[in-house]
Amino acid sequence: MEGRYAFAVRFRLDPSRDVTVEPNEFETRLFREAEPPGEDGWLFFRDNLWRGEIADESHFRDLAAEALGVTVLDVDYRAFEMDEAYREAFREAIAADLDAFRAENVDEVVNKYLGSSVEVESE
Repeated sequence: MEGRYAFAVRFRLDPSRDVTVEPNEFETRLFREAEPPGEDGWLFFRDNLWRGEIADESHFRDLAAEALGVTVLDVDYRAFEMDEAYREAFREAIAADLDAFRAENVDEVVNKYLGSSVEVESE
């Protein structure tokens, strides 16, 4: 069972010595593994995303900069990628606690936080 979040990151290199780089800005894809549903940290999507966008962009840029050790200029959420087993466990964990999400069904929760940016890999 696997799941991961994908982000587009634009960052800048700021050399600390008497050197320069050209170009000094780059784009890459950043992945963050998703904890198994129901385990500590599995609610990353609820705590950081809203309607398929990063909820607090400034805070998230700071987190990405700390993780990467570079100046992060921009971070955009791209997708929550998961296999079928993760998807089933994810939906079951949400369904078991709909009140915590203030929603009537699982699809409402998924749309509320992830928008249409869930990608399920078939086996």
